[in-house]
Amino acid sequence: MVEMLISGFASILTLKGILLIMGGVILGLIFGSIPGLTATMAIAICLPITFGMDPIDGMALLMGLYIGGVSGGLIPAILLKLPGTPSSIATTFDGYPMARNGEAGKAFSFAIVASFLGGLLSILVLIMIAPPLGKVALRFGPFEYFAIIIFALSLISSLSGKSLAKGMMAGLLGISFAMVGAAPIDAFPRFTFGNSAMDAGFSLLPVLIGLFAISEILINAEKTVKDNLKVNMKKISYKVSLKEYLGQGWNWLRSSLIGLGIGILPGIGGGTSNILAYVAAKNSSKNPEKFGKGVPDGVVASESSNNAAIGGALVPLISLGIPGDTVTALLLGGLVLHGLQPGPLLIQNNGDIVYAIFAALLVANVFMILFLFLGMRGFVKMLSIPQNILMPVILGLCVVGAYGENGRVFDVGALFFFGLLGYLMVKYGFPLTPLVLGFILGPLLETNLRRGLMLSQGDFMPFLTSPIAAAFLIFTVGSIGLKIYSNWKKKRNARTQQFELLEGEQ
Repeated sequence: MVEMLISGFASILTLKGILLIMGGVILGLIFGSIPGLTATMAIAICLPITFGMDPIDGMALLMGLYIGGVSGGLIPAILLKLPGTPSSIATTFDGYPMARNGEAGKAFSFAIVASFLGGLLSILVLIMIAPPLGKVALRFGPFEYFAIIIFALSLISSLSGKSLAKGMMAGLLGISFAMVGAAPIDAFPRFTFGNSAMDAGFSLLPVLIGLFAISEILINAEKTVKDNLKVNMKKISYKVSLKEYLGQGWNWLRSSLIGLGIGILPGIGGGTSNILAYVAAKNSSKNPEKFGKGVPDGVVASESSNNAAIGGALVPLISLGIPGDTVTALLLGGLVLHGLQPGPLLIQNNGDIVYAIFAALLVANVFMILFLFLGMRGFVKMLSIPQNILMPVILGLCVVGAYGENGRVFDVGALFFFGLLGYLMVKYGFPLTPLVLGFILGPLLETNLRRGLMLSQGDFMPFLTSPIAAAFLIFTVGSIGLKIYSNWKKKRNARTQQFELLEGEQ
């Protein structure tokens, strides 16, 4: 293995190879940082360019685009509360408040290092144990996937704040919106109300940008001059001590493992892993009430997990020929384009190319951290732009991002609809994250439920008799039960304290 990896580095570390990886990372960062231009789009555009290249050079460019595209999403997430990519949703929760508190530099430092370390861990795992991990993922059928998704949805209870009911309502609303359009199995149109534009349903990007960016613009528009959000650039902190980095060690490891595990499971991806890692970090924190107000823990959790999902998603692609997400589906096309057949025999027949891909990922990860740190102070200067200039620019980017994904005017309308919905939800105390989680996981939930019922001929028992599925369903009940108990205990303690205060006054 070591000899093959050294050979892979020798193939990649040529002038041409380095320039291709550098160019891929830079272009990926640009695409990832502009809402609407994702890593998927960058790879789709550049895939035909690689056709005339040597397979190693072509895959080196694509790996650079992949790493840069995922990592670039942290830039607008921290500065503008715009999730540049679906995998940076949770970065906005604490990254943006940190920026508003004069800690944009700190937020970037934590996010960049977390991205690098999360990616590094997942790539090393990919290199060492891709075949056995791929076989484990292959054992998961529709029954197991259904139970895992139910468990993930149960984590909505942890994102619901003080009101479990409001969180559950938001999650169900997200699932309802996901059901608009063609059904996943038979393509039967649902809830389209005779409008052909709704046949394709709501796209993820307009939903995300509307909920997290347009709603923020509307909230800021309400603020008076006294509530000016302009940040004092002189007070921005860039320094992060080694002790602060080391203090995030367990958070980084846990979040990276979550991202790696989710990435290995085909179809779920970094858009879900960063939210689940954020929830895990919040649940294990001694001060969960600080999350959402600007703590590095939330930024580290999100960025570690979404970059760790990169290596995870490549495990089933390389070892089994199964793409883990949309990007790896394009990479599958790239491999086939160069005459390679992903699957169990890929490493055996084309080991030199596979290990060159591994080496390209490691080199791209290094370039990613270098370019982000070099550009960090330039990114932070965006905070000095007055709100009356910045907000219209953000609005324009939102519209371009929503329209650019599919070229549909309908998506622009959906953008403003979800923006208004997000604004009203925030005003009335409904959390936005459960809605997003429900929207992302809703189609996967329905697809696996229907596939399972087709396999069992309408019998629900396999969902309970499968050991893996049964275990996750038990975890689901436990997760909801713990939240209910936690809320009850808090209310009881509050009543006890109030009673003691009244007794003291008497």
